[in-house]
Amino acid sequence: MKLTSLALLTVAMTFGVNAADAPKELNLGILGGQNATQQIGDNQCVKDFFDKELNVDTKMRNSSDYSGVIQGLLGNKIDMVLSMSPASYASVYLQNPKAVDVVGIVVDDKDGSQGYHSVVIVKADSPYKKLEDLKGKSFGMADPDSTSGFLMPNQAFKKEFGGTVDDKYNNTFSSVTFSGGHEQDVLGVLNGQFEGAVTWTSMIGDYDKGYTSGAFTRMMRMDQPDLMKKIRIIWQSPLIPNGPILVSNNLPADFKQKLMAAIKKLDKEDHSCFVKAVGGAQHIGPATVADYQNIIDMKRDLMKGSRG
Repeated sequence: MKLTSLALLTVAMTFGVNAADAPKELNLGILGGQNATQQIGDNQCVKDFFDKELNVDTKMRNSSDYSGVIQGLLGNKIDMVLSMSPASYASVYLQNPKAVDVVGIVVDDKDGSQGYHSVVIVKADSPYKKLEDLKGKSFGMADPDSTSGFLMPNQAFKKEFGGTVDDKYNNTFSSVTFSGGHEQDVLGVLNGQFEGAVTWTSMIGDYDKGYTSGAFTRMMRMDQPDLMKKIRIIWQSPLIPNGPILVSNNLPADFKQKLMAAIKKLDKEDHSCFVKAVGGAQHIGPATVADYQNIIDMKRDLMKGSRG
């Protein structure tokens, strides 16, 4: 009898501690590089959902660049990210493999694909038809921690032209500029700042609608309905795995499990909200660190090169 009472008391005390440990605030990390006002708007429904589901005050931590979210996850200032760049996840993993857990990967609603592409775009009325046509021209990259906005094209350009980003790939381009993000790259091409630039897209679905997901669909929804008539795609990368959904391992264990369940519930019960937040008609599928090993290896090699 005493043992039973003691066991019940222990359970009650443990529950009390866990309840007390449950955070009152939840920090949602949002990658920079796109219109901040739109990103906050696209995630307002996410905040409303988690506030109600987990009895928290969800703060939207919208960083001006990818590094802010990386440092937020490593420094325990960000608790979850619904749409992480694979290269940014690799940066987190290489600095602290136990910093975050992978909840899943976003999967295309229509065809079940789990990837996207880096693409090089030029103005539709320009003479450029292929990558080589941009020799001697200005070029825009997105963010150093972006997979499609730097990591993949950087690897491809080093193979194609030699050199590195620092010497403009053997001076193939007249300039290579980090614009800060995908939207800035596209706008840079449209306004003549760059002759060519990289961004990301699924390359699935209707071209005129900006495909099923990517920078084009976000911009068309915002204030560029005729975007696809103004640009031309002249290069695309191999398939890149869609970004992981991440939660911080710094959270109390019980709360972390509730958060992971809540993320999956958001996808199922308010799918239109989830679609807005991740930037495309996608749902959550299973994933592990192994799905991103190739990106982690590429990022490790890049970091070694920058130190060398």
